[in-house]
Amino acid sequence: MNQVWTLLARFGRRVAAIIAECNYAQRRLFTLTTSPDSYLDDRDKAPDDYAEFLFRTSGALTREPAASRRANGQFVG
Repeated sequence: MNQVWTLLARFGRRVAAIIAECNYAQRRLFTLTTSPDSYLDDRDKAPDDYAEFLFRTSGALTREPAASRRANGQFVG
């Protein structure tokens, strides 16, 4: 009976990992598609003035996890 619980727990962890990765991918896709830089014709061109710089950086910023969490495979989000 203990083996059944172990298999169910392992399956549950895999399902949770898949859902977490899908959540990360969805948030990342939303961030990339709503970024003001994605609508520019010439993305490599530097901003002309400070107002344009502020507009380009007005999107959501990614928060980088601590080094110990990155070592454990946590996503940047």
